Amino acid sequence: MKEEQIEKLRGVVRDCVSKHLYSSAIFFADKVAAFTNDPADIYMQAQALFLGRHYRRAFHLLNASKIVLRDLRFRYLAAKCLEELKEWDQCLSMLGDARVDEHGNVYDTKDCNVMYLDKDGEDREINISSAICFLRGRAYEALENRAQARQWYKAAIKADPLCYEALECLIENHMLACEEETSLLSSLQFGPEDGWLSSFYSCLIKKYDKESVIEAKFRELEKESCNGNSTSPSFMHTLKNDTDLLACKAEYYHQCGEYHKCFELTSILLEKDPFHLKCTLVHLAAAMELGNSNELYLMACNLVKDYPQKALSWFAVGCYYYCIKKYDQSRRYFSKATSLDGTFASAWIGYGNAYAAQEEGDQAMSAYRTAARLFPGCHLPTLYIGMEYMRTHSYKLAEQFFMQAKTICPSDPLVYNELGVVAYNMKEYNKAVLWFEKTLAHIPSLSQLWEPTVVNLAHAYRKLKMYHEATSCYERALTLSTRSLSTYAGLAYTYHLQDNFTAAITHYHKALWLKPDDQFCTEMLSLAIIDEGRSGIDPKMEFR
Repeated sequence: MKEEQIEKLRGVVRDCVSKHLYSSAIFFADKVAAFTNDPADIYMQAQALFLGRHYRRAFHLLNASKIVLRDLRFRYLAAKCLEELKEWDQCLSMLGDARVDEHGNVYDTKDCNVMYLDKDGEDREINISSAICFLRGRAYEALENRAQARQWYKAAIKADPLCYEALECLIENHMLACEEETSLLSSLQFGPEDGWLSSFYSCLIKKYDKESVIEAKFRELEKESCNGNSTSPSFMHTLKNDTDLLACKAEYYHQCGEYHKCFELTSILLEKDPFHLKCTLVHLAAAMELGNSNELYLMACNLVKDYPQKALSWFAVGCYYYCIKKYDQSRRYFSKATSLDGTFASAWIGYGNAYAAQEEGDQAMSAYRTAARLFPGCHLPTLYIGMEYMRTHSYKLAEQFFMQAKTICPSDPLVYNELGVVAYNMKEYNKAVLWFEKTLAHIPSLSQLWEPTVVNLAHAYRKLKMYHEATSCYERALTLSTRSLSTYAGLAYTYHLQDNFTAAITHYHKALWLKPDDQFCTEMLSLAIIDEGRSGIDPKMEFR
């Protein structure tokens, strides 16, 4: 057959693949390979077989080839076939011997004669070495060797920053601590045209910087443009309405406690793209915080109908039952989510929280410890373990776990708040003041969510007899919430201790207006009235 006819057949194969007519692609690719016996055509035939889900046949074809062990593309595709067949040890064996250090640097690799087989390849390709590192990471993760998986994922993204899947696995599976993510991102070698990608990646990682820093990152990306022709506005492109970027922003709002803003943004995004799963997870989390059980019910029904095999769907069902305080059913569905996807961190934490809500500490601890082992980069399991110890008044143990959580993520204000509570309960009031002040310093924007922290700081100041500072904090707390019994009671008691009985009585009344049967305020109000009456009598006055 003439070369022109063969080239036409190759075009037919590529067209069949683009139209997802895989059986046709396999048929014609087989004929082209038979005519030419060219390695590139054998590779094209194997690709068609792989896309048509004939993994065993594709592997046999590649393995029978004499160049499979000296050409990385053949080896990689053969390993991909073994990945689909879940033969993980053989997959690693096919990829060859290589080692990687904890920083993602690969060494002891043998040179291979990489042949350029894709005759119509794009101008820019993902580095084949990066793809191989990523596949090694997948294999090690499937074999539950998460330490090796983490190192190979780091190697993949360092070999080629365009290998987004490697970064996604590291972030979504919480394999790196906050500082490690930042360090990895700073080590990546981006091309001169990839400045926008570096900025985008910085929005994907944990967002515990100051509010101004995070907001600046989002603004930079939203303004980022690629101007092909400065005189024509039609060539201006922007990421302002990109769904992934907006989902990152929603995640940041949730992290800051801006649940209403988060819910509004995710609602808009899900109208635009109802099947954006990352946005869906953030939407569920915001609905949980707002107690929006109706939305959780609708989301859970739709997810179970559309994605019955995804862990996220059953996690949504668990969230609904948790929201309506049916913790037994909630546990059942969180457990189902973890059985479908053992790397779904939110489901493990929800599972533990459902036990903790019913004060079943041992089971809650078991779930949190499993999560801490599976997700070393996530500080929340360790934080919740500390909370469980604090609930049982084991303050020293609680402090140890809170310090561990601080090591993993030193920027989370909640960790410092819990350390402050532990110190307060241990009557170490100076230390409590230090931790509560650090909490407020790490908060991106002070909102009603953090009102208890301000009140706790005021309590600690009062214990240290720093009444002016305590009063200032109570007043600050009242600007965040005017319906807090603890704030009014604390402020009243502080005035009482300073012998300002009139102000004390006023604030005891305000506290009792919120809770008329509060025993402490009732008793202290009576004492304040008596003390005010005594203070109003001139001791030199004689009664006749």
